Amino acid sequence: MDVLYFAWVRERIGLPKEQVETAAATVADLVEELKAREERYAAAFEDVSALRVAVDQELTDFDAPLAGAREVAFFPPMTGG
Repeated sequence: MDVLYFAWVRERIGLPKEQVETAAATVADLVEELKAREERYAAAFEDVSALRVAVDQELTDFDAPLAGAREVAFFPPMTGG
């Protein structure tokens, strides 16, 4: 699946997008897999309460299932103005 990173998440990881092969059942499982990869992922996902997630371009929670998902995107909360 494609995993996309936006704003400071992209800056910490150093990539805007990557292909990930995963056995993760939920977004939270995917985050744990990514955190175990390298320190830069651990730093980016240190506080998931500061992040939002979308699965196939639909905002969702970290307990959302990944079965059949093609894309997961991580980004900080947006503010209007």
